[in-house]
Amino acid sequence: MTDTKPVPVLEAKDIVAGYGEVDILHGVSVTVHSGEMVAIIGPNGAGKSTLLRTIFGLLDARGGQVRLKGEDITNRAPDQLVLCGLSYVPQVDNVFPSLTILENLEMGAFVRQDGLAERLDRVFSLFPDLTDRRGEKAGKLSGGQRQMLALGRALMLDPDVLLLDEPSASLSPKMVELIFDRINLINSEGTGILLVEQNANEALSACDRGYVLAMGENRLEGEAKSLLDNEEVGKLYLGT
Repeated sequence: MTDTKPVPVLEAKDIVAGYGEVDILHGVSVTVHSGEMVAIIGPNGAGKSTLLRTIFGLLDARGGQVRLKGEDITNRAPDQLVLCGLSYVPQVDNVFPSLTILENLEMGAFVRQDGLAERLDRVFSLFPDLTDRRGEKAGKLSGGQRQMLALGRALMLDPDVLLLDEPSASLSPKMVELIFDRINLINSEGTGILLVEQNANEALSACDRGYVLAMGENRLEGEAKSLLDNEEVGKLYLGT
């Protein structure tokens, strides 16, 4: 019988990575299927951000493999990965403060040969707060507006998968709600999302599935709702 199980749009398998001589990740595995939104939660120091950096080629994997749409992309450079359909929004330093909003977005499309106007229109429709300020320096934006701009820039190449590192960090509750609303809309249009979040409740409420990391290893995984209802997850990460 032919195996018809779909190939994940993104798969990181048995990833080992770290800094200097210290391994932070000890064989972590995650998958994202097409159009799926997946959360990675866990305590500080669990290796969540390290995993995203490794997937995006900012940190070398010492073991394991990363595949995008079935293709091995392990340790490929970030500028090559964006061409393959992978985008990444880091938690900090995610905009160019000395450039205008429009220039930031154009930087996100630096390899795009056509369709720039259409992508700009799409980003401004997602984030109308930026529309009338497109000529202003990004350094003048609030934290929430910077996050909007960072998300918009990552979308300029119409990625298949978007890696998001702590998109709600340091934002007001109202802005967190708005950012997650936009992330859900981006996902509903077909972009796969792998999301690292300290706000575990918010992340699992928005996502299809989730992974719990602890000490650089997979601790739990499953449907997001089942993790929300899991007593161990509740005690350790949700404050219940």
